[in-house]
This record gives sequence, C-alpha cells and structure tokens, in this order.
Amino acid sequence: MPITVLFLAVIMAIAGGWLLQQRLTAKPWLEEGVIGDFDGTGSLSMPAAKIGLGVFLAVIGSLFALLISAYFMRRGYADWREIRVPHVLWANTATLVLTSVALQGAKYAVSRRHLNAVRARLTAGGVFGLAFVGGQLWAWQELTASGFLVATNPSDSFFYLITGLHGLHVLGGLAALGWTAERAWRGIAAEKIQLSVDICATYWHFMLIVWLVLFSLLTGLAEDFGTLCRQLLT
Repeated sequence: MPITVLFLAVIMAIAGGWLLQQRLTAKPWLEEGVIGDFDGTGSLSMPAAKIGLGVFLAVIGSLFALLISAYFMRRGYADWREIRVPHVLWANTATLVLTSVALQGAKYAVSRRHLNAVRARLTAGGVFGLAFVGGQLWAWQELTASGFLVATNPSDSFFYLITGLHGLHVLGGLAALGWTAERAWRGIAAEKIQLSVDICATYWHFMLIVWLVLFSLLTGLAEDFGTLCRQLLT
C-alpha cells in the first residue's frame, strides 16, 4: 500500500506546512515580556473560513486514504477481476485540470482587481467542472452498458464507490463555485469576493490532486510506477 502511505504523507506535509506558516506551534508561555511582542502570540492571520477549509480537506484526504487502503486489501482476494476503465476518464482528467487552471487564473485576477477576468475564469471553471461530472456519468453509462454493474464484481463496486464519492465532493465544489460566480456577476467588488475565490481555487486544486491519485489507481498507473521504482532501487 505504498500509494496510501504517500498520500497520507502529502496530507500531513501540507497540514504541517500550514501550521508552521501560521506559527501555531509557538510556545508563548515560555517567553517573558509583553505578549504582543513575540511572533505567533497574536491573532491568526488566516481567516476562519480558510482554517475550516484546511480541516475539511484533511478529513477528506483521510477518508480517501482509507478507501485506497481498503481497495488494495480487497484486491488481494481471488475473486477480484480487473475492470476495463473507460477511455473517457482521460478526457475527464483533462477537464479537471482545466478547471483548476481556470480557478488559479481567477485567483490571480481577483488579486489584481480585474473583475471581468474573474467573471470569465470562474465561468470557465464552472463549465469545465460540469463537463467533468458529465464525463463521469458517461463513464458509468458505458460500464453499465458493457455489463459492469455495481454488484457484478468487487472491482466494479470499488470503481463506482471511488468515482461516486469523488463526484459528490466535486458537486459540492460546483455549488460553492456557482455561489462565488453569481456574486462576481452581480458586480460585487473584487476585494469582497477574494476570500471566496481563494477558497474555491484551493478546494479544486485539492480535488484535482485526489483525482490524480484515484485515476492512477484505477488505471494501474500507480502499480506501474511502483514497479518501476522497485526496479530502479534494486
């Protein structure tokens, strides 16, 4: 289960880096003097919404890490049959990458107070996100038409569970993105929606990372990469 360990390590590294950045590890009780004179003893520089998002993403990452671990354990049984992954997943991956790129562009534009560019890039991100969800439904339809149903084989069940759970989180991201885009199109000042845009971008970047891990798992790329690493080390 090397990929599970790696995934958890990445999540812990992100959380640890954020903690160091916010100086939550400071020990003001060991210092002497006026409390405001020491680093890390004042109020947090990060808004509460971003703190909540960080906790939420850590929970999501742990959930998918456990799911990946269960996938590897169940795969070792004799009744496991490898599923034929629809080719449309490659196109879906590309659309999710474009969503992340569009939202990163919106984040850059909102920091420059270019509201028209923010509107265009948020809209583009929403369109690409919807295309990803549509592509995932197309993949499900292709599999069911070929006889790969939810209860046909454990591998089929895991495919629907993994992609469905990720899809639900993407739908949640689309709801937040739609709300942010609606505020931008209503003409609300860029500085007032900057936090929402930043949160949306961070969330979609994370969903992209999770999907790339899941995609490599479902297509066998993760196993091929592990085999290559073992060959290089021996």
